[in-house]
Amino acid sequence: MPERRKFSREVKLAAVERLLAGESVAALARELGVVHKLLHHWRAKYLAGGAEALRSPGHHPRGAAVGPPREPPDLEQARARIAELERKVGQQQLELDFFHKALRHVREKRQPSDGPGASSSTPRSKR
Repeated sequence: MPERRKFSREVKLAAVERLLAGESVAALARELGVVHKLLHHWRAKYLAGGAEALRSPGHHPRGAAVGPPREPPDLEQARARIAELERKVGQQQLELDFFHKALRHVREKRQPSDGPGASSSTPRSKR
């Protein structure tokens, strides 16, 4: 059985930030060489506990402080709000892409109004 790869908190955090910005899970999983379930797991841990939740378990001596000191609650709230807004921006970009494609599709299907058999742009007179 191959040895499990270990990823630093920075790598995990960067991956989660890319996901929250709307990047494809499948593309990111291919790029990092991991299964998509692992990316979903990292994202869930981050959403539940922030960057602190992405640390590697079991690699800290007993009694030692784990990671940097806790940030003040207002800073944590600000970071959570930033992550939420980044998710929204990513979602909006996906929606914009969808509507651009739909508009292009409609324009391609629309008949030109100046070709043979086209109706005039003004109503007919009733003389």
